[in-house]
Amino acid sequence: MTGFRTHTGRLAVYPSDHVDTDRIIPARFLSRVERSGYGGLLFMDIRGEGFPLDSPEASGASVLVVGTNFGCGSSREHAVWAIQQAGFKAVIARKEADSPGYSDIFRGNAANCGLLLIELGPDDHAALVAAGTGSEATVDLPGQEVRLEDRALRFEISPGVKEQLLAGHDLIGTTLVHKPEIEAFEKKWDSFLPATRAD
Repeated sequence: MTGFRTHTGRLAVYPSDHVDTDRIIPARFLSRVERSGYGGLLFMDIRGEGFPLDSPEASGASVLVVGTNFGCGSSREHAVWAIQQAGFKAVIARKEADSPGYSDIFRGNAANCGLLLIELGPDDHAALVAAGTGSEATVDLPGQEVRLEDRALRFEISPGVKEQLLAGHDLIGTTLVHKPEIEAFEKKWDSFLPATRAD
């Protein structure tokens, strides 16, 4: 995967709350064996006239602004793939005192696939929604801020996930960073080997 540092792009604003993974990518598409071709299936069952991502201003948008508890429901990496393959580099959700920006499973899948998830408080999130679809913003992962015109909106992120995204590693890549230590440990630790008798 390619590491993420900064990205400037247009917003697509779809601020609905509790958008589940079946709305992101309908379950009937999960039987596909390919890992590509999902971008055109994003929000397939709710696309059409009046849907925010189908407005002319959303054409070429690469930062998706959503509501709270985005990605709830069943686990499916396909939801992350669909968002990425539709051209989105980051998703920005609203975090409330009683509701996270994302479901835990979706959050884990996104990190492992290299999709940056950002949570903003209600006021900062409202600024992005007010700016509207088609507005330009810059996402700065090292600086942990979203820049919108003259505003800098700070966000928090797990240090481990931040490091993983900066490096462009999935879980296997993150593990292989420690390959020398793992190999050294395996050479000196043999208690997992079966005992044998010397006859």
